[in-house]
Amino acid sequence: MARTQNVLLVDGMALLFRGFYATAFRGNFMKTSQGIPTNGIYQFLRYFLDAVDRFEPTHVICCWDMGSKTFRTDLYNGYKANRGAPPEELIPQFDLIKEVVEAFNMPNVGMENFEADDCIGTLAKHYAIEGNDVIILTGDQDILQLVDEGIRVAIMKKGQGNYDVFDNVNFYDKRGISPRQVIDLKGLMGDTSDNYPGVKGIGEKTALKLIKEYDSIDNILENIDQLPNGIQTKIKTNLEMLQLSKELAEIKCDVPISCPLETAVWQYDQTEVNNKFSELEFKHLAKLIG
Repeated sequence: MARTQNVLLVDGMALLFRGFYATAFRGNFMKTSQGIPTNGIYQFLRYFLDAVDRFEPTHVICCWDMGSKTFRTDLYNGYKANRGAPPEELIPQFDLIKEVVEAFNMPNVGMENFEADDCIGTLAKHYAIEGNDVIILTGDQDILQLVDEGIRVAIMKKGQGNYDVFDNVNFYDKRGISPRQVIDLKGLMGDTSDNYPGVKGIGEKTALKLIKEYDSIDNILENIDQLPNGIQTKIKTNLEMLQLSKELAEIKCDVPISCPLETAVWQYDQTEVNNKFSELEFKHLAKLIG
């Protein structure tokens, strides 16, 4: 299938948090002359503009979380419960970054009760099925499960301009499993960052071995009598949490959202962007866009 349009889906919160912590030097934050912190926004834009230069999209969309409460917290009240409140200096930057995105004429997309990952998954699958090439910009390894025909994932690495790009061709060589098996892997081993346990006592090494040998959680359960007694006991004891962890790990690709590509063409009014940069006192970034 010939793919002529290149759609960049940006994991907005991943870039903003990454940018904030990358530039939070011993409590010293970049601020405007009015005292508004802007370090996360500034670094977000450096990441973003570099990615645009690297991947040359024809269309760009930015996806966001819409709050801490989602269907996953309804399923499991411990989900992400280990995360504290965002730093005080980051809070005003949540709304400001969306204003900057709008200045670039990019759609901001989010849906109550779902995470940005779910919006990204839904849009990525839709655009790919329509015949577009999709690349997802993120620092979140969970999104690797979305790699598919027409969908690549660019994982941001340390520093700027460093990406680990996954696609259908190289995924198995890099990870030893398929993208869909990422879900079952996380179901077994859990996720400390998102605070769900999987099967207690089964870590990444054992989980990966089981998935490689049996392909899926369903097949593991069908052949559970063949497993060593210790692993059998762990799985049987944590069966409910295993299924719940798999459900929490899976990115939903049927969120009731849409974003017509004609609203996401990568073109912007430079004067409007410069005005926003001037408001935020981003002199260096203004030079990067002309």
